[in-house]
Amino acid sequence: MGVAPLQSVTGIPQVAHPRLRPAALTGFRASAITMLETVRLAIDALRAHKLRSFLTLLGVILAVTTLVVVMSVVSGMNFYVADRIANLGANVFIVDRFGIITSQDAWVKAQKRPLVTMEDYERLRDNMKTSSAVAALDDHTVNIRSGNEKLENTDVMGVSANYADVRNINVAHGRFITESDDAHRVEAVFIGSDVAAKLFPNVDPVGKLIRAETHEYQVIGVAEPIGSAFGQSQDNFMIMPIHTFEKELHRPRDWVAIFVQAPNAEMMSATEDEARMLLRAWRHLPYDTPDNFAILGSDSIMKLWHDLTGTLESVAVSLVSVFLVVGGIVIMNIMLASVTERTREIGIRRSLGARKKHILLQFMTESAVLAAIGGLIGVLLAYGLVNLVKATTDIPVKTSLAAVILSLSVSAAVGLFFGIYPATRAAKLDPIEALRAEG
Repeated sequence: MGVAPLQSVTGIPQVAHPRLRPAALTGFRASAITMLETVRLAIDALRAHKLRSFLTLLGVILAVTTLVVVMSVVSGMNFYVADRIANLGANVFIVDRFGIITSQDAWVKAQKRPLVTMEDYERLRDNMKTSSAVAALDDHTVNIRSGNEKLENTDVMGVSANYADVRNINVAHGRFITESDDAHRVEAVFIGSDVAAKLFPNVDPVGKLIRAETHEYQVIGVAEPIGSAFGQSQDNFMIMPIHTFEKELHRPRDWVAIFVQAPNAEMMSATEDEARMLLRAWRHLPYDTPDNFAILGSDSIMKLWHDLTGTLESVAVSLVSVFLVVGGIVIMNIMLASVTERTREIGIRRSLGARKKHILLQFMTESAVLAAIGGLIGVLLAYGLVNLVKATTDIPVKTSLAAVILSLSVSAAVGLFFGIYPATRAAKLDPIEALRAEG
């Protein structure tokens, strides 16, 4: 005899409810249709008063344009400074005499510090345990020439042989200086692309001679172009072995900058601490005495830069806040006037079955759409200004997606906030009194 299969663990037959899913879909579809219809009504209302709507949006447009442009400039400058100014090399910090000086008092105190010397460099190079490389730099600006060609204000540098690796300097032609060049005080130089272009146009500079002060040096290599920083070329340089520089071009008050490279980013702090500890011990500094030298990393440069741009951002936020408040108040007043003008329309909608929440939603949506359109116009205007700045100036600008999203979100939020009171007032209108209003 056959046994009917079990239909559920409870013994209760499982019955499908075909109305549940369609009902859920119907509810979702109804909400979507209501929202789309509300947005359409809002856009129609704005389209009916184009000039008034545009004048209403001026505050929001100015706010969004200011916000996007300022964020683009700050973002572009941050990237530019990090790439061109604060890029000391991978996991590299500098030990030097001054560091970052931000006041007259700090400058006076720094003048009393002892020089950072080749002896300090050699001690760090030979004794540091946590570093992967220690390089040295001594430099000053001189005029150089070759034949009848002359180049002014060239940065002439004496460096250790590992300087190119630490600072990520790439060779375009020839070679960089070597340990052997340094040990034998060879009068050889590695030049930047500006020097090669100016002194040796249309010829290979390798093997040619360059005169600096009373000495002549043979070119052994040319660097790949680096570019400019704030309009100043970074390719007008000439590099020679540091012991050659110390012998022939060093001046009594010159000091050495020591570039220390940590094995990785996680070791940066420990490497800085070791360098500080060794220098303080060699200089016999008591534990409660401040350093008489400076340790400068990329993060220190970027911190100073962010402190400088913080003022710009504060001014921009203040302007944006004023524009948004003014724009929001204008939107609220225009929406209140709209409620008064459309009192009969509201009464008709209520008499046809519209609830308070529908009226509230309609006017808040109109306010938000109005502000969002202003935000969109502001973004488009900001893009135009940013592209104009890119095309006509050297100011680095970079518009991020975050700036656009933030601007549109803020403008819509302003519209919603300042639309609450007019929408509430419209929703509270008595339907009968509203129908009696003049059309």
